Amino acid sequence: MTEVKADYRLVIDNLMDLTHETFVHSSSIGNAALAEAPFEAYHGDRTARVERWVLDQPAPPFWAGQLGHDGPADRWQIINFLAPATIYLEVGVAPAGTGAADGDRSKGVDMRVVHLPTPSTGKTCYYFWAHLRNYRLHDQGQTRRVLNAGSGIMVEDERVIEAQQRAIDEHPDHVFYNLNIDAGSMWARRAIDRMIAAETMPALTPAMAAE
Repeated sequence: MTEVKADYRLVIDNLMDLTHETFVHSSSIGNAALAEAPFEAYHGDRTARVERWVLDQPAPPFWAGQLGHDGPADRWQIINFLAPATIYLEVGVAPAGTGAADGDRSKGVDMRVVHLPTPSTGKTCYYFWAHLRNYRLHDQGQTRRVLNAGSGIMVEDERVIEAQQRAIDEHPDHVFYNLNIDAGSMWARRAIDRMIAAETMPALTPAMAAE
């Protein structure tokens, strides 16, 4: 867990658009191919999902190390959001053309990352997270390496998110414009807004209901 000096919804925005990895995490999990890859976005009443595949491209440094393969790779990022603040990522890589895009990820390395940003005040949150993997399960050295890499990535995210909060505070009248890539975070925000509205709406009394 890390404490972040920002609205928890900024953490959700960050996670719903992993294109930021190209720019914020270029030394570990990001590369240019990620920002150029197409994506698809879906939503339900309390859910949002963003799916992206980067096919037949070099893997960024962290993932190439996990895979032990320097050649072209197929990479997947599947972001699952459940309102109000649970995000579950399916991420991984496999050697290019080994079937991952068709549902067979057995030739690659597969990871699940759970994120639970929890508001503590209107502009701060506790950011809980956990990594799970399906490879080298009993290798404690690998566990430590993944944890250290994840912690470093989180620090990079924290700096950017807190800078966003400061910019918002300094420019309260600034108008934000959403792009296509913001579809996942837009659906997530709308689901959160609906839940907040339902909780803050005055309860109907019997007399009000009769009217």
